[in-house]
Amino acid sequence: MPRERGPVRAEVALLLGENMGPRWRLTVAAFLEIMATAFGGLAEVAFENEGKSQANSLGTTPCWRTEDFVVTLQCAPCTSFQTKTMPECSVTGFIEQINCSASKKGEFKSCRSTEMETHLFWKFEGAMLSAAAIFALLVVCRQRILDRKALEKVRKQIESI
Repeated sequence: MPRERGPVRAEVALLLGENMGPRWRLTVAAFLEIMATAFGGLAEVAFENEGKSQANSLGTTPCWRTEDFVVTLQCAPCTSFQTKTMPECSVTGFIEQINCSASKKGEFKSCRSTEMETHLFWKFEGAMLSAAAIFALLVVCRQRILDRKALEKVRKQIESI
């Protein structure tokens, strides 16, 4: 019975085709799968719904979703105590304090800071540079192997004359 392939494995199989040797296919497939799992978490953080709070889990809508609000404390990193006690901090690790205009309620809201975005950007850039370096090395190694095979073939042809 054939084994079912996940979406990453199916894409890798299409990319690799049957022209590569088994070692190269295995190497490239493993690398692509590592990259897919490494960046899967980043996408979840980037598109996470802002403002998951206790109010949402209890079924009531936070005031900032329905009313105008004013930010009283700009986006700042959560302290270790806030991270443990406030569910808003668990989403991004950053929080801002807001006051709703109509209800005069003060609430906390999860936010995305430029510090976090900068960190994620450089992490992504580092991973891409690493991937480029690895693939450049793979190309050089593959080219050397192909050159060696071509020279061997020419040598055998010359010897047979």
